Amino acid sequence: MTVALRTEGLSKAFGPFLANSDIDLSLPAGARHALIGPNGAGKTTLINLLTGVLTPTGGDVYLGEERVTHLGQNQRVRRGLARTYQINTLFPGLTVLESVLLPILERKRIAARWHRTVAAHGEEAEEAFALLDSLGLASDANAATRLLPYGKQRLLEIAIALATRPRILLLDEPAAGIPAGESTAVLEVVASLPPSVTILFIEHDMELVFRFAQRITVLVGGRVLTEGPPAEIARDPRVREVYLGDAEHG
Repeated sequence: MTVALRTEGLSKAFGPFLANSDIDLSLPAGARHALIGPNGAGKTTLINLLTGVLTPTGGDVYLGEERVTHLGQNQRVRRGLARTYQINTLFPGLTVLESVLLPILERKRIAARWHRTVAAHGEEAEEAFALLDSLGLASDANAATRLLPYGKQRLLEIAIALATRPRILLLDEPAAGIPAGESTAVLEVVASLPPSVTILFIEHDMELVFRFAQRITVLVGGRVLTEGPPAEIARDPRVREVYLGDAEHG
């Protein structure tokens, strides 16, 4: 089994507060892995440690066999790690096509030519359009990003992440703020991504988690409570008590 992403004893303290403690996580290539837990469990902190936004207090992060614990965000992106955020981080003044073209130019290290028109980047524009088409956004290519419905904005953010050609994609609540019908569509797009892309996603909607995840890690108080396939997690009384039970009772 080829491991795409793993952590060993990963920890993060903010003063006396331990947000993540001794986390061991291992994602095989092609995984569809969910990270769940109650509010304050340390899920987003863990994503920030994986992507280099935060520096760990202890432990290590590996992409494949390479230790990347102290590499910056851009260096991790160039090694195939991409993410989306809980709150959209799009460029409202760009068109949908331009939004995807920009990370392609950055990946090819020709973003300094961004002042040229889209037409002047024919090959890259074709790649951007094909990516939009694969996510059902081709008809919106020339629309201003700020005018997109929220569900399509989430898909665009995923498209931007995919434009970096990641081996590992980290999604922080991809369905957040999206009406129920649209959120299923977003996760279906994610699930249909090629197996060459390993996916770790945070999600509060348990229906979506159990529908799309192959394996689930449960965080509580910054520690791993348990990990396993969805059916096993659903039966675990500890999980029902600390998380699923909370959801059932509002």
